[in-house]
Amino acid sequence: MEDKAHFPPVNPVTAGLSGKCPRCGQGKLFDGFLGIKKLCSACGLDYSFADSGDGPAVFVIMLVGFIVVALVLFVELAYQPPIWLHLILWLPLTVLLAGGSLRPLKGLMIALQFRHKAEEGRLDQDKSQ
Repeated sequence: MEDKAHFPPVNPVTAGLSGKCPRCGQGKLFDGFLGIKKLCSACGLDYSFADSGDGPAVFVIMLVGFIVVALVLFVELAYQPPIWLHLILWLPLTVLLAGGSLRPLKGLMIALQFRHKAEEGRLDQDKSQ
């Protein structure tokens, strides 16, 4: 609860998509392309809670896969180009879309994880013992 007293609420969507700290919205979240920093340089938030796992990759696969497969089917049914043209068109597009969306989605998942205080599940000990 101390965080709310010292830091105004930050929109997790804008902070996450821009790669900023989910607590203050100022410091950088990423160290490199997908690596997470240890601490926020602005407010000192420890990013050890951040564990997005495979969540961003799953969303990227679903979103990019849907877009690319829809485009491939449309082009194939409308124009019937040779397979080499499909490879030239869709492989670079897939790489660009996946690479461009993975980092913002990872930032968004970490910001939402911080906002909702999500953490690894724990079993409660039976207090009657």
